Amino acid sequence: MLTTLLVYLIAGAIAGLIAGLFGLGGGVVIVPVLLVVFAAQGMPEAIIMHMAVGSSLAVILLTSLSSVRAHHRLHGVLWPVFGRLVGGIAAGALLGAWIADSLSSSALQNVFAVFLIAVAVKMAFDLNPPAGGRLPRTPLLNAVGGVIGTLAALVGIGGGTLTVPYLTWCGINMRHAVGTSAACGLPIAIAGATGFMLTGWGRPDLPGLATGYIYWPAVGGIAAASVLAAPAGARLAHRLPGGLLKRLFAGLLAVVALRLLLG
Repeated sequence: MLTTLLVYLIAGAIAGLIAGLFGLGGGVVIVPVLLVVFAAQGMPEAIIMHMAVGSSLAVILLTSLSSVRAHHRLHGVLWPVFGRLVGGIAAGALLGAWIADSLSSSALQNVFAVFLIAVAVKMAFDLNPPAGGRLPRTPLLNAVGGVIGTLAALVGIGGGTLTVPYLTWCGINMRHAVGTSAACGLPIAIAGATGFMLTGWGRPDLPGLATGYIYWPAVGGIAAASVLAAPAGARLAHRLPGGLLKRLFAGLLAVVALRLLLG
């Protein structure tokens, strides 16, 4: 148990560093690490991917609270835009949890791997949509939020890799796009984690200390270390060659994705 807790703490520290260094949510790191650790613990293969994704969303729920507070203090959150997105995002995250429950563990793993490849390509080639659009009316914006929430919950992320490019395409400057995206990550995590708890509730093959598809020892260890490490990652971002690091990390994500696709 002590060794496993140490692994969770190390994983959380790495996730926090990457979040601060690249502006990515920790889910892209947390989910693959949890897959390895849960497999080593002998967790049933039928639920291992669901446990990794659900636990990742619970971690994001805890870590996003401080992020949202920091962006709010810096006046980086456009709360009116958040208000127009939140309904669709929350509903989408619940839908994403339900879709995940209907998939086998291997199918969900393949969905996550494809998402990792998309993130890797975006980072390697610095692909960002040009500004020039504008925010649509509330019904359409809610629909966009629904798509973001569904995809984010399905792969266990806070949605920043989806929300930030969309908001910048709509003409919102990067500082407000990042801050508003951070705020949107909170309802994604709340609704998504709740959905994974409910859909996994009562399964006979769940490990002890789990609520549905959320394994609390992993959540606690990773969240604690991630919160402490994120500021260090942000500081490193100003000192290290960002372009080279992004390409190297993109390569690592691609390797992890291929490994997942190959089983």
